[in-house]
Amino acid sequence: MSDATTHLLLPYILAAQAQKHVTHNEALRLLDGLVQLSVLDRDLTAPPGSPADGDRYIVASGAIGAWTGWDLNVALWTDGAWLRLPPRTGWRAWVEDEGLLLVYDGAGWVGTTPAALQNLALLGLGTTADPANPFSAKLNAALWTAKTVAEGGTGDLFYTMNKEAAGRDLGLTFQTGYVTKALMGLFGSDRFRLAVSADGSTFFDGLIVDNATGNVDQPRLPRFKGHTNYDNYVAVDTWTKIGINNTDYNDQSAFDAGNNHFVAPAAGTYLFGATLLYKVNASTNARMRGRLVLNGSTEIWGSRGEVSGAHASEATALWLQTMVPLAQGDTVELQGTFRAADGYFAADHTSFWGAKIG
Repeated sequence: MSDATTHLLLPYILAAQAQKHVTHNEALRLLDGLVQLSVLDRDLTAPPGSPADGDRYIVASGAIGAWTGWDLNVALWTDGAWLRLPPRTGWRAWVEDEGLLLVYDGAGWVGTTPAALQNLALLGLGTTADPANPFSAKLNAALWTAKTVAEGGTGDLFYTMNKEAAGRDLGLTFQTGYVTKALMGLFGSDRFRLAVSADGSTFFDGLIVDNATGNVDQPRLPRFKGHTNYDNYVAVDTWTKIGINNTDYNDQSAFDAGNNHFVAPAAGTYLFGATLLYKVNASTNARMRGRLVLNGSTEIWGSRGEVSGAHASEATALWLQTMVPLAQGDTVELQGTFRAADGYFAADHTSFWGAKIG
């Protein structure tokens, strides 16, 4: 029969043994040193100068002094001396200065963090995951970086998301206070969409890219095209607002047909153009002129034009085009006049258009 236990080598009290308390106390000392094992450090090769009773260390490789030959063993300071505790496979030790749990695998102390996590039902990082969000993370920053060629990788990094079918949704949701403010991805089709919302229920598409052609659409881009449905009479040398009172299209209601002018819904750079078709009143000696005017009073540079040659009724036309930066709320209107003789700007084909381009 052995005189010690199998795993912790605790000494047995033998039959007819004298001073049984010595053996009993030795076993208690070993139990106190090994049970709930927590060591102060695992990087020292020599004993510290002033250990406290009960201090424990995993001795680093290359041990010297009183620890010579104790590499990877547990050193326990007790009753004024160092006690060597050789580890067995499966022993676990908490390393206090690292906040790390180690396991002895028979050859060395290894970390308990698994090399692979497979088929987990829930994973919460800094928070609790649930069936609706089986992977949940609560943190202030995240980093994905490519494994370099030197590390055996390719130096590239791809983050892949996949959906079952074209009619399903795939995307990123951006929220404030858990209210969705923006969506980006493939929603209900394979076209790429970027949509925004003020309340999390009504969404506006800001950008759509057709996956079959690459064509880009900006459905909410401020743009309009309007025309006049009556002949606008204009006197000689009198700049007059043209009554563009009908819109062919008018995204975001940017053109105010009631006031015959465009109102910038957002600050930016805009491109405008116009067509003025001449219609005779009494004489074709008229000289048609046109311009675009900012906020009802300021001529926009580069927007004025004139036809100085002979005019033909409902055949002679003047084209205007210019680009201008606008603040939100700025207005742009089309004005016309004549030199030499009065006339009309003809219905239907006298038009005005514009769009935000930046």
